[in-house]
Amino acid sequence: MKLKFKHQQFQADAAKAVCDVFIGQPCQSGMRYLVDPGKSRKSAAPLMDMHGYRNAPLADHMDSDKLRNNLHAVQERNLLKHSGEFSQGINLTVEMETGTGKTYTYIKTMYELNKQYGWTKFIIVVPSVAIREGVYKSFAVTQEHFASDYGKKIRYFIYDSKNLTEIDRFAADSAINVMIINAQAFNATGKDARRINMKLDAFRSRRPIDVIAATNPILIIDEPQSVEGKKTKEKLKAFNPLMTLRYSATPREEYNIVYRLDAIDAYNQKLVKKIAVKGITASTNTATGGYVFFSEIKTSKVRPPMAVLDFDKKGKNSIRSIRRTLCEGENLYQLSGELEEYKGNYIISRINANTNTVEFVNGITLHVGEAVGDFTEDQLRRVQIRETILSHLQKEQQLFRQGIKVLSLFFIDEVAKYRVYDEGSNYHNGEYAKMFEEEYQDVLDNFQTALDDTDYQKYLEAISAHKTHQGYFSVDKKGKMINSPLKRKENSSDDIDAYTLIMKDKERLLDLDPKRSPVRFIFSHSALREGWDNPNVFQICTLKQSESDVGKRQEVGRGMRLCVNQDGERMDYNRLGNDIHRINTLTVIASESYKDFAGGLQRAIADDVPNRPRKVTGNLFEDKKLVSNTGANKLKVDSDLAAKLFISLAKNDYIDDDGKLTAKYEQDYNNAAVKLPEAVADYSQAVLNILSSVYSGEYAGIENDRDKNTEVRLDEDKINRQAFKNLWKQINHKSVYAVEFDSAELVRKAVDALNRKLRVAPLYFTVETGSLQEIASKEQLAAGKAFVKETGGTDQRKAKVRVNNGIKYDLVGKLVVETGLTRKAIVGILTQIKPEIFNMFKANPEEFIIKTAGLINDEKATVVVEHITYRALEETYDTDIFTEPNLKARLGENAIAADRCLYDHVIFDSANECNFAQDLEADKNISVYVKLPGGFFIDTPVGHYNPDWAIAFKEGSVKHIYFVAETKGSMNSMQLRLIEDTKIKCARKHFAAISSEHVVYDVIDSYKSLVEKVMK
Repeated sequence: MKLKFKHQQFQADAAKAVCDVFIGQPCQSGMRYLVDPGKSRKSAAPLMDMHGYRNAPLADHMDSDKLRNNLHAVQERNLLKHSGEFSQGINLTVEMETGTGKTYTYIKTMYELNKQYGWTKFIIVVPSVAIREGVYKSFAVTQEHFASDYGKKIRYFIYDSKNLTEIDRFAADSAINVMIINAQAFNATGKDARRINMKLDAFRSRRPIDVIAATNPILIIDEPQSVEGKKTKEKLKAFNPLMTLRYSATPREEYNIVYRLDAIDAYNQKLVKKIAVKGITASTNTATGGYVFFSEIKTSKVRPPMAVLDFDKKGKNSIRSIRRTLCEGENLYQLSGELEEYKGNYIISRINANTNTVEFVNGITLHVGEAVGDFTEDQLRRVQIRETILSHLQKEQQLFRQGIKVLSLFFIDEVAKYRVYDEGSNYHNGEYAKMFEEEYQDVLDNFQTALDDTDYQKYLEAISAHKTHQGYFSVDKKGKMINSPLKRKENSSDDIDAYTLIMKDKERLLDLDPKRSPVRFIFSHSALREGWDNPNVFQICTLKQSESDVGKRQEVGRGMRLCVNQDGERMDYNRLGNDIHRINTLTVIASESYKDFAGGLQRAIADDVPNRPRKVTGNLFEDKKLVSNTGANKLKVDSDLAAKLFISLAKNDYIDDDGKLTAKYEQDYNNAAVKLPEAVADYSQAVLNILSSVYSGEYAGIENDRDKNTEVRLDEDKINRQAFKNLWKQINHKSVYAVEFDSAELVRKAVDALNRKLRVAPLYFTVETGSLQEIASKEQLAAGKAFVKETGGTDQRKAKVRVNNGIKYDLVGKLVVETGLTRKAIVGILTQIKPEIFNMFKANPEEFIIKTAGLINDEKATVVVEHITYRALEETYDTDIFTEPNLKARLGENAIAADRCLYDHVIFDSANECNFAQDLEADKNISVYVKLPGGFFIDTPVGHYNPDWAIAFKEGSVKHIYFVAETKGSMNSMQLRLIEDTKIKCARKHFAAISSEHVVYDVIDSYKSLVEKVMK
């Protein structure tokens, strides 16, 4: 399998944030210098001179004031507070949540810094070998992707003191060069001084650090909170960096932050998985010694609720724990083989799906996830392992048909619990490995009886319990797994196979072929918190004592990346639409209650977002600079406009009395229907971005997995009903699109838009004049207070000076990059706009380029949609997309029972969808309907589009029609976000191409509008 990479806007924005701090710096290729000026060792002939290339320094005009102005402009754009301290060198910070592609982003940033300014020397400093190997792997798998974008490749290598020829190559090569080094390689002193600081005979009596420093490299610190202690900060100065860029999800110190994508942003933008927690709690009720664990409630339309219980059962030779699904009236005393501890009225008296409880005749009540009786730590760990295996198989069965490999990760506190060694190097399973293999086989034996998927059954049968788990730990010189921080051992067998599989061969770990990759369960030390993650980790189990809140967050981070399928395609929002978090859910099997685990995680996240506003206030918007939806204009919010915005939010019930955003706001936001004052209509996305920065104190991406008590099942009768077959035949064809338009038309429209809309403010320096006081004390002079501003009719007199620093700009080239148009098209646009419009370029080049590109791109999007055509393909979607097993929801919260739907329940994403489904259920004219799964999508130039509903009306009612609907909270297309609006327009053309006149596709906001469309 080969991983595929997409161009994602947030990663481009992060790279642009760094690059724009240096706007005005000329592009200069590497500056040539003499690496080795012919110095020779004793008793050796003089060495040949060697020339190298170093990063060009900042130009004279790029002083601290210029950098600070650029920095502030970037921070305003990204809704960040101003900073600008450059007294200790140029330091910038990019904050990116775990799982969003931090390494990809800084590789892209390197390419952009090279492209825009010519810089070629980069050093990545990481805190551990694990992260170092992960970074190295990232360069390998993204190389072709970036080469296709930039037409060149980066030469990258890991620093190795035994292979110093790489240092010479780093210095001598004129291409982009990257050295990856872990902090331990340069951070020792005294007797343990590292070779990087030593004059070495094998290196021409030079110190490697001196050769590196001469290149004036750009330092990139990966996970600075784990790298930069006091000593390390001093050591880093020896690299003589041109600048230092820091990338982290949880930076301890923020040095001029230029871009932030924190946990809240990442979840709201659907860039990471949702977290579902399966908590386990030992009840304080000790009325009996009988052990009972209440795992879940199962409900359906055709039978009463049933409880899944673990309890002990007497066998021929021993007592063992079993799991059974039971109904009211069943007696654990009889089911246990008449064990005495269950004799005291351990009969199920009530199973309550509304409260998620089971009650016994003896008065004991258990909530889902609770255990009672003689509950030892071994039993707790066994339950956790069993719950993890069950969650794994349920997720695996769901995703197997979609070609997605499922992985589970166990965190343990010591190697001996996974693997035990004798005096030699022989080993056998530790207690957790034994538990795993026993529980895996038992769960599998019971799970298989419910399967009707032959391919999945064969997959399970091909993998043994012993081969499907592996350990990921440090190894010693003899190849034994040990508890110390991860390090690589080159000559061990099984251990290095595991290391290679996890760190260097991620693609093979993701392979669904059981012969090539049987490993699905990974055991690791709790120290695995940084440096490795895998997109297809769907379960994390903590088989150890409760960790700190920070520890929880770091461990959960190992599974937050969005999953990929067997084609290496990321299953993101463009691919799955609203199904993204039904597929991308990380289940955490915790050794504590949901409340305790989720509370700790919430606290850790809250600690990581201290700068977010906690509520909407009257001054939230004041002094903010809003960028228009097209990027062409800016608007500074004064106190009057800020007050109007606040009043509007209150009038529309978007905020409560405490300033918290309401459920109504969330619903309208999800439906692209937020109502805002007319004054900010052209700046709506900027306003929504500010509102998205408000943190209520509760991270929405965590849910209680125990609450999902409703099994959603496909109704076989309805999928075989002729009405559905007719509907499906009308809409199941796939299509391909093409865009053909006359570039002259785009040039004309762009010229017109620029002439009408482009406004660029001249850039001024403000000069204040003053005079020396006639009498100034020495103290005043020393303090710099001897000068006073001259006053006139106002507070002070200012002289405004137009900027003209002689910097050369490749205007055409810049606009080609920003718009993707040909140089010919850009020249055509620039030569036809009015002279007074073109002259704005001289007044403020940077703003002219940004606004011109924004307006051209806006017209480009319009032309693309106007000229796009769709053609139906022979290929169709199969009804298999409706047959996902193990769909679960919470009745009354995000699911309702259904009679006319293809499923026995409808899972909804908003109150608007719930109301719509209820109205469909009540309409006797509807034969069958379905909420379309994420696997059903339409290709568009701006990503995959997944319509909401497909509806078949009964023959003879109104008129026979099949309706494909997109439910939005507002019919005002001006309020739809640009990408959503573009997708909808493309969908209209898709359905027109593949369907007959009996199919109608439209956007509706309610059942009433559906009826109005049908009755036309």
